[in-house]
Amino acid sequence: MSSRQFPAARPVHRQPVPSRLRATVFIARVAVIAGLPLGAFAQTAQTAQTAQTAQTTQTAQTAQSAPEQALPTVTVSAAQEIDVGPHLDKPMTSGALGSRKQLDTPFSTTVITGDDLAERQVTKLGDVFFTDASVSDNSNANNAWASYLTVRGLQLDWQNGFKINGMPFVSYGITLPYEQLEQVELLKGASGFMYGFGNPGGTVNYITKKPTDVFTASAELGYRSSHLWSEHVDVGGRAGPDNMFGYRLNLTHEEGKPSNAVGLNRNSISLGLDARITRDLTWTFDGIYQDRSTFGQTPTFTTYSLAPGSQLPGVVSGRGGLFAGPDQHFYSNLQFYSTGLRYNLNTDWTVSTIYSFSKQSRSRNESSLSLIDSNGDYTDLRYDGAEGHQFNQWTTMVEGRFRTGPFSHQFVGGVTWQNQVNRYSSNPVSLSLDPGNLSQPYTGVYYSQVAFNKYRASDITQKALFMSDTIQLTERWSVLGGLRFTNYEQNSYGTDGTRTTHYDKTGLLTPTVALMFKPMPSTTLYASYVEAFDGGTTVGTTFANAGAQLNPVKSKQYEIGAKTDQGLWTGTAALFRIERGAEYTNSQNVLVQDGLSIYQGAELAGAARIGSQWEVGGSAMYLDSYYDKGQTYNGNRVAGAPSFILTGRLAYRIPYVPGLKVGIDGKYTGTTKLRPAGDLTLGGYTIFNLGATYSTRVAGKELTLRAALTNLTNKRYWGFQYAEYIQPGDPRAISVSAKISY
Repeated sequence: MSSRQFPAARPVHRQPVPSRLRATVFIARVAVIAGLPLGAFAQTAQTAQTAQTAQTTQTAQTAQSAPEQALPTVTVSAAQEIDVGPHLDKPMTSGALGSRKQLDTPFSTTVITGDDLAERQVTKLGDVFFTDASVSDNSNANNAWASYLTVRGLQLDWQNGFKINGMPFVSYGITLPYEQLEQVELLKGASGFMYGFGNPGGTVNYITKKPTDVFTASAELGYRSSHLWSEHVDVGGRAGPDNMFGYRLNLTHEEGKPSNAVGLNRNSISLGLDARITRDLTWTFDGIYQDRSTFGQTPTFTTYSLAPGSQLPGVVSGRGGLFAGPDQHFYSNLQFYSTGLRYNLNTDWTVSTIYSFSKQSRSRNESSLSLIDSNGDYTDLRYDGAEGHQFNQWTTMVEGRFRTGPFSHQFVGGVTWQNQVNRYSSNPVSLSLDPGNLSQPYTGVYYSQVAFNKYRASDITQKALFMSDTIQLTERWSVLGGLRFTNYEQNSYGTDGTRTTHYDKTGLLTPTVALMFKPMPSTTLYASYVEAFDGGTTVGTTFANAGAQLNPVKSKQYEIGAKTDQGLWTGTAALFRIERGAEYTNSQNVLVQDGLSIYQGAELAGAARIGSQWEVGGSAMYLDSYYDKGQTYNGNRVAGAPSFILTGRLAYRIPYVPGLKVGIDGKYTGTTKLRPAGDLTLGGYTIFNLGATYSTRVAGKELTLRAALTNLTNKRYWGFQYAEYIQPGDPRAISVSAKISY
């Protein structure tokens, strides 16, 4: 796709446009954009149904004319998946380990399906993993904190901790189009061997929707408070000789006023293609383009100016417009494209190669309100600037099975190269606006007035060789060994293009080993060890040393766990310890590295089906974290690491109304230290959500109605974002949608 096909650059000053959408306008407009009139959808479905009816009639007539024969009785049964469970039978991408079921992966994992995202009407990253106690939410879908997430007390790395179909992109400020995803995967803990450099908190992998074997099409209209309309079209199928070519197209438009901003305008498109060139050779392509603009987004609050021993002011509402007007904005643009070939050498060996390119840009005019006392007085620091990132990666991998004597082997090996370029404004605007108080109307106004120039602030190149072997020792025992060999280069530059720092390290090794035992095919017990290097954090724009490149630091993880899938119930448990180089913000708002941060704890999750109507699930995490071996803060709890999290979920299929399911879920997040010094503590809080889904058929088409009420009690709380940074919780919001499938 050439650059001429992309929307033109945005003007510096723009006002939000109020939404005036209607369902009929949406269906006509989006269908025309897709080039697939809805009449064609119905006609195609009707044609397929007519053909199927004719074929069934012919088969029945043939059967009647044949001599009657006594046929054995065949009983077909299938276990119904527990929707609220951990989905241990789902395959997930594990980088250098290849694709494996969660049940066979010797690390703690979570898979969230696309159906689950739709049922819960998820709109931000923190809500994706709402039902996982190992994950706490630091995100805000409408500002620069969109991709902040904490797993096991560690915030994920927005440079290296996020993937699309296993390939990297920079996630800073990005909220993906969740309605266009097949599932979202979370590999908890260190992933140095699987994906290379990255924070040991974990890796999030977004899986886009893929071509379907049969024609499918759907149109969906949604509404979300305060006044936000959305439309989504999904079309997939196969075409050409012997159905050689597959396609999947998703289009989304969203516009209006969300509950925690003044305005939102989003346009997203994703396309998945494949071609079965021969029986053994397959070509694939995946692409995402999203343009997202928000106005008057709820800001972040800093606590640097609060003296030691001070108390936080009373919690305020996170409703949009209270502390920001339409002058504040956050524009983001995401482009992601990947293409690859996969060739089956024989039934046991496969070779694949894939290349991806991603580009992310953002322009933001946002305030940080610095609290200065417990009465709610604050100073207002406004930042106005633009940033951008670019990622290229190429990976070639071979996977195969073989035997040596009594042992069977599952081998994965490959090479990978990736290059990341970070660009920041050479002329950003930082200014102080009038101070205020949380109990008074916000008065700060500053519209963007500058065209920003971006310079190449830093680049990072990784070249790696990796291989792993899972050896089946006996029917029940197996051992995994893996090693990644990485050459790492990192450079920083001044605004004049002069290189200011250089870090070059060759031969960095990140090993992993695991021992697995299966007392039965549906249960795995494991013990694993893995090392990782952080990818040299690029300091964000909210810090005094913004744009600086921090050196990579080493992490180690020890874990023992169990996973079992017994059909009517599933369960997982893990004990873990992570040792990582500590990063925190000092009193001068400088992000520094000093000593170690230790995270150790226990996770427990499970789900069960009770009768034919009830499903119940839940998870819990206990976490002990502390700083160690540093110049300061030794023994203090790590900032942002809750001591305890508990989640629960209950679903009920109403027998008197077939197709209707209702549910409730809740999450308790325990106390969290706000500062490394440990003198400010955020209190625990509990959030409840309600949801309902009704599926039926109307005029031969499948109709799905969904409703979700988030933050049922309209709970007000201060949520952790980063050390010294907090945000008010999102207010209560209702979402409804109607989807018709052809």
